Amino acid sequence: MTPSQGALQVNLQAVALHCERDDRELFSELSLSVSSGDLLQLAGPNGAGKTTLLRLLAGLNRDYFGDLLWHGQPLYDNYPDYARQRLYLGHLSAVKKALTPLENLRWLTAQDAPDTERLYQALEQAGLLGYEDTPCQHLSAGQQRRVALARLLASHCPLWILDEPFTALDKAGVSWLEGLMQQKVAEGGAVVITSHHALEGIPGLKQLELGGTS
Repeated sequence: MTPSQGALQVNLQAVALHCERDDRELFSELSLSVSSGDLLQLAGPNGAGKTTLLRLLAGLNRDYFGDLLWHGQPLYDNYPDYARQRLYLGHLSAVKKALTPLENLRWLTAQDAPDTERLYQALEQAGLLGYEDTPCQHLSAGQQRRVALARLLASHCPLWILDEPFTALDKAGVSWLEGLMQQKVAEGGAVVITSHHALEGIPGLKQLELGGTS
């Protein structure tokens, strides 16, 4: 289970964002808000700017015009604080294959500094019991994805920003991740996600369709 968020609240806003890539406009005058209890799914064809928008919201790309606000203040006025409260997972698993799941998770969560017991619990809940000390190069693609996703269980960040997190997961893994997200928003956290997977039945679900060309 994920930890209760307590007093930590989510209040992220994008106001009149404009972004171009390779001299092509991805989006313009785009505004959105993400609050505690929200699950926002970004949708649209390939090339619509979904990953670019995620990286802007995560504070990993400053190539835009407009405003990003965290609790009503410019996001970059106190970016270190924001970075501690959002967890970004890219579309790649970012798992070092020579390391074990436990070693990877310890590296991926160094900012949060969880104790070893918590890391073991996260790996167990991710379905990796018995694989903690197996080099990731010997694990399947789905298991490697679960190593990366175990970070969600080891972190206390109230905001998750996830780029195609269902990649390589089997049916059971998809159901497990859907449950994690549902629990996250139920506890007062928030999730922003890009995914071609249809999300249904999760309270707080909102969708934002981006244009573009495939």
